[in-house]
Amino acid sequence: MSIAGVILAGGQATRMGGGDKCLLPLGGAPMLERIIARLAPQVDALALNANGDAARFERFGLPVVSDSVEGFAGPLAGVLAGLDWAAGEGHEAIVTAAGDTPFFPRDLAARLCETAEGMVHPLALAATPDGRQPTFGLWPVALRDDLRAALQSGLRKVVMWTDTHRGRMAEFPDSGAFFNVNTPEDLATAEAML
Repeated sequence: MSIAGVILAGGQATRMGGGDKCLLPLGGAPMLERIIARLAPQVDALALNANGDAARFERFGLPVVSDSVEGFAGPLAGVLAGLDWAAGEGHEAIVTAAGDTPFFPRDLAARLCETAEGMVHPLALAATPDGRQPTFGLWPVALRDDLRAALQSGLRKVVMWTDTHRGRMAEFPDSGAFFNVNTPEDLATAEAML
């Protein structure tokens, strides 16, 4: 199965005061650089989901895909943008990672694929002892029109859509691997974690 990676960075970062969290410096480099380095070896191609002027990401050399659903509809809108891009590139599925979570597992894609083995439409989310990690998942291109219809009808909750399609959970034991940077305090914690 040909799998593309999509980094979800289309949010508004309101708790961080706005802007692009993925461009914040972490250990002397933009957080996005660290996320690319983790996800790129796990997938066949890579894109960034972000809204606004794509030129601000030019130095990273990734295609930038923006939400097709108006009004910051949340992570599912980013997933849909990634699925549409991946379909155009000939990929069968995408693996998503959040643009504010720099320590996610280096075997994320492999574990998600293993969990979804045997499914007609491979769909799986990462989960830890703390619960589901809905921005880290394996999503089949074949369901993109269904997702588009769900978003157009107002659905915004990731797990409501994945549960409808009997999405599976890929269990990861370390909750800390999915630590995400939402506030300036979280950024300081991430620096310490490095």
